[in-house]
Amino acid sequence: MSRIKKTLSFLAASATALPAFAGEAAHGVSPASELLFMVGPLPVTNSMVTSWVIAALLIIVIRVAIKKPQLVPTRGQAMVESLVEGVLDLISPIVGSKVAKHTFPLLIALFTYILIQNWSGLLPGVGTVFYQGKEVIRPGNADMNGTIALALVSFVAWLYFIMRYAGPKLVLFDIFGNKADKKEIPTVIYYFLFVIFFAVGLIEVVSIIFRPVSLSFRLFGNVFGGENLLHAMSGMCKWGLPIPFYFLELLIGFVQALVFTLLVSVYIGLICNHGDDHHDDEHAKGGSSHH
Repeated sequence: MSRIKKTLSFLAASATALPAFAGEAAHGVSPASELLFMVGPLPVTNSMVTSWVIAALLIIVIRVAIKKPQLVPTRGQAMVESLVEGVLDLISPIVGSKVAKHTFPLLIALFTYILIQNWSGLLPGVGTVFYQGKEVIRPGNADMNGTIALALVSFVAWLYFIMRYAGPKLVLFDIFGNKADKKEIPTVIYYFLFVIFFAVGLIEVVSIIFRPVSLSFRLFGNVFGGENLLHAMSGMCKWGLPIPFYFLELLIGFVQALVFTLLVSVYIGLICNHGDDHHDDEHAKGGSSHH
């Protein structure tokens, strides 16, 4: 009985001490950003400040790297050109050759901005600098407001591109139109398929509406989780233990920037990319004849 009592006492003491240890080890990023100050009615949070600083640094670094473009590129110009060519080659088959150059500024800006914002959480001082008890520096993408803003910008840009380069008729046909060939199936079945494709179109509209939600939650969840993981590892052991997780966050930051950019490219390409001009004309004619 005495051994049982000692065991129970030890477990009770461990359970009491565990939350305190967990609180120290898992001292991470708060789900809500910290309000630093107000500019009139506009609240300025720590994540907003980090986003502005990163955006300004990106502009300055790229301008310094390129300076005046030369026929024989400098090392900085070669790096920027490699990034530009790599992203353009990646998105062109997805969005289609007709809109690749038009969508390229948006997509490369999304990829570069999200990538550097994701990696900003690895910089010294991020998440560890406090002023009057408030966290001063917080990764922009570790704040849901930041990722929602990126998703909404992408959604509005998607809507503009498909209306500008595909047109309302083709958009409506792609979502609600009957894609069956009237010559290959019985007439009764063909007209019944109008109902089926319209129902599928309604489901597609719901999925389109939820795209900003999935984009923002995916990016926020990965960055926010990574920030808390790094803080937890640093809380347990500041030297050595967090190093492998820094490399993991480098990889995750790159993958999430790439996934976000590719998904926006796919959304645009699903409607704007229909192969060559001849195929586009036939598709548009087929859509108008069906309607």
